[in-house]
Amino acid sequence: MKIVVDRAKCMGSGNCAFFAPNTFDLDDELKVVVLDPGGDSPDDLDAAVAGCPTRALSLAPGEA
Repeated sequence: MKIVVDRAKCMGSGNCAFFAPNTFDLDDELKVVVLDPGGDSPDDLDAAVAGCPTRALSLAPGEA
């Protein structure tokens, strides 16, 4: 799976980092960054995507 991030939509809630802390973090602008696309389980990535209040994250077929 490929993680797709729309930083313009990100509001910095941190839900992504809560559900998948080895994959996501927030930078100094409080915007999502991908640390390691394979850092968490697929179930955790699904929870992070579903938990994003602004839908700034999505998963697409393909390589990270």
